[in-house]
Amino acid sequence: MIIIACISSCKKTNPIENSLKNEAFLKTEKEEIEAFFFIATANVSKSIISKSQIAQQKSSDFAIQELSRKTEIEQTELLQEVSKLANKKLVIITEINATHKRDLYDLIDAGMISFNKVYLTSMAESLKEQINLFESISKETNDKEILKLVLHHLPEQYQILREMQRINNEII
Repeated sequence: MIIIACISSCKKTNPIENSLKNEAFLKTEKEEIEAFFFIATANVSKSIISKSQIAQQKSSDFAIQELSRKTEIEQTELLQEVSKLANKKLVIITEINATHKRDLYDLIDAGMISFNKVYLTSMAESLKEQINLFESISKETNDKEILKLVLHHLPEQYQILREMQRINNEII
C-alpha cells in the first residue's frame, strides 16, 4: 500500500510548473510575423549582395558596376541591422530559400551580351520582394526598432530600384 502511494504521488505534476513551461514556449502571432520578416529579409539581402558581387565582376557597364557596389554596401548594412534585431528577439536566421540560388545560377550562366538585362531584371524582382516585406511589416507591427529600420531603409530601396529601372531603360 505504501509503495502504491509513493508511486502515485511521484507521478503527480505541479500545475504551476506545467503552465510556466507552456508559457516559455508560446509564441504570439506578432512574434511569428516578426520572425518571418527577419528571416525573409535576411535571405533577400543575402541574395541581393551575391548578385551585386557577381555584377561587379561580370558586367562591363560602369553604371551597373557602381550601382551594384552601392547596393552591396547598403544591403550589407541592412543585413547587419536585421541580424542584430533578430538576435535581440532570439530569432535565428538560417538560409532556407532555395529560389534565390536559382537566380544566382541564372546570373552566373548569363552570357556577356545578356548579362546586364538578366541582372537588372533579377535585382528589380528582389528589390520589389524586399520592399513588399518592408511595407507588410510596417502595417503588422508596432515594434519601434523594426519600424525605425523600415523607415531608414525603405526609401533607399525605392531609390535603388528607380536607378536600376533607369539603367534598364537606357540599355533597351
